[in-house]
Amino acid sequence: MLNIVLVAGSSRRDSQSAKVANFLRQRLIELDLGSASSTSVIDLGAQPLALWPSDEQGPWSDYQQRLQAADAVVVIAPEWNGMAAPAIKNFFLYASKFELAHKPALLVGVSSGIGGAYPISELRASGYKNCRLGYLPEHLIVRNVTAVLNDGPAANEDDQRIRARVDYALDILGKYGVALKPVRESIDLNVAAFANGM
Repeated sequence: MLNIVLVAGSSRRDSQSAKVANFLRQRLIELDLGSASSTSVIDLGAQPLALWPSDEQGPWSDYQQRLQAADAVVVIAPEWNGMAAPAIKNFFLYASKFELAHKPALLVGVSSGIGGAYPISELRASGYKNCRLGYLPEHLIVRNVTAVLNDGPAANEDDQRIRARVDYALDILGKYGVALKPVRESIDLNVAAFANGM
């Protein structure tokens, strides 16, 4: 059973990103990719991190422990004004290679409209450098998020389609999670000369 952490990257309480994170967590459990005890959601709206750099640790020590134990990560990034939201960018200033290096990550863009692609592009460009997180070539974009991935059966054809795509992407994440475990264990993360990414 894989240990998977989902990061809901909105700074809003009760956000649509958190809703998506909880839906994906439940699917991981139902697909036997994780269990109720081995999958967890870090909700940056419910328990925000202080703006980095900060002397205030807040919930980071808890997040750090969960991420270190994780075999795979799901990063849910809402699109605000064509950009990744500040909370998820701030999260990656905290995260280091000791939490995330060489772990597979599924990127999930979220939009209340027809967007959602820009956070994917932005995080692929900058949300991995020093932490060495390995984004899958597969990703998800949840458009018109208020109308899909809600409790109960699929509401319409778009909802059915994204639910099927969710299962497909989570299955791939699970395969990467298993495959990269021995790779990660064989890499020395303490080489001081290469402390940061290029």
